[in-house]
Amino acid sequence: MEKFSAFRDPGTGIQPFLRPIPPTGSEALLIATSPLRYAIGLVRTLLVLILGILHALIVEVVCQVLRSVPPLYRVVSHVFTALFARLALLFIGLPWIPVQVVSRKRGYAYHPRASECLILTSPRRRNSKTNETWSPGAGDLIVSNWVSTIEILWLAFRFNPIFVLPVSAAGEQAQQAATPSSPITRTPGRRTGTGSAAISSPAARAPTPRVPILGFRQTSLFGMLRATGHVPSAVQAHTTSSDVKSLEEIRGGADRPVVQRSRTAQCPLDKVQGVHHVCPVGAPLSAFRFILTPLPCSYDPPTTFCPTLAHPIPYSALNPLPHIFSLTTSLAPYTLSIRLLSLADAPSSGAFVTSEFTAGQNSDILTEACASLIAQIGKVKRVGFGWEDKAAFLEFYRSKRR
Repeated sequence: MEKFSAFRDPGTGIQPFLRPIPPTGSEALLIATSPLRYAIGLVRTLLVLILGILHALIVEVVCQVLRSVPPLYRVVSHVFTALFARLALLFIGLPWIPVQVVSRKRGYAYHPRASECLILTSPRRRNSKTNETWSPGAGDLIVSNWVSTIEILWLAFRFNPIFVLPVSAAGEQAQQAATPSSPITRTPGRRTGTGSAAISSPAARAPTPRVPILGFRQTSLFGMLRATGHVPSAVQAHTTSSDVKSLEEIRGGADRPVVQRSRTAQCPLDKVQGVHHVCPVGAPLSAFRFILTPLPCSYDPPTTFCPTLAHPIPYSALNPLPHIFSLTTSLAPYTLSIRLLSLADAPSSGAFVTSEFTAGQNSDILTEACASLIAQIGKVKRVGFGWEDKAAFLEFYRSKRR
């Protein structure tokens, strides 16, 4: 859409914040099947809601009596969380999700057996060459992209992790939003003065300066689902100072893996991502066991009968329930594949060379390493936008809809 051309990434020419639109065609068949699709979508959405209620009652209420026995509580809560999350993915339209453990070396990947892609199986995934088990432990940090509720449900099913959200300096963010950005004009081509080289693209706004992250706060699975599509300022309205902790404090008391959603542009397009300031900590890379899950790895583009799985623009009420309903109206199953980085190539590995990811004066080696690895093994393009630009986009988007 041209009215959102100011939020086009100047480096790639991509508009990362807009929801992908399916190609035109077959509208008559789509309208004819609407009653059937809406009826199926209503039933499947009700099933997802029932699973959510059962999860709230069993995991959030009943299982709390087992907190005095932490090992038993972890096992029981993980079993029920995995069951409800996987059934929710099934009702949404994902009967199986293939998983690969890949390495940075070309031609080196582990493809799971067919039995590992069944509806409710979650076996130990083992690398055939290194006999490596991809199994994060307590306090291990998982850095992942975030463009949909699908990744959240899969991570809950697979690892039952501790989810954390960044807390930003709200005052500085408001000041940055009030400061207009200077436009950028790109002139593609060889600048010979003829043909397409003489055509300048429309002016685009400059990326918003980065807002400091004060810390992180833990959130539940439901809190993470509600935060899908939002930016930190929108999901931390009721956060108190006692809720904000450093990543080290959270990891120190963690009894499960910790999922830190990368501060990305939350791009809905497959093959595009942007990462800024993964986790502002002062500890060396060797102090962490980083496990990178570049999600999504392979989302099929939307079609007339299969809407996009991405959820870049949040709803003002009951988020993300309307998006889940739109997904359940599909008559065909969705496809999604996930790639997991081999632990031998993780930033905490002894063989990891940080100089490969140092760019110019950028001192945030961890951010650059995570962004580069996610882009490399996920085969995605990097954009120059961050969540600060997403906040400006949402404000502009809502102003146009008033």
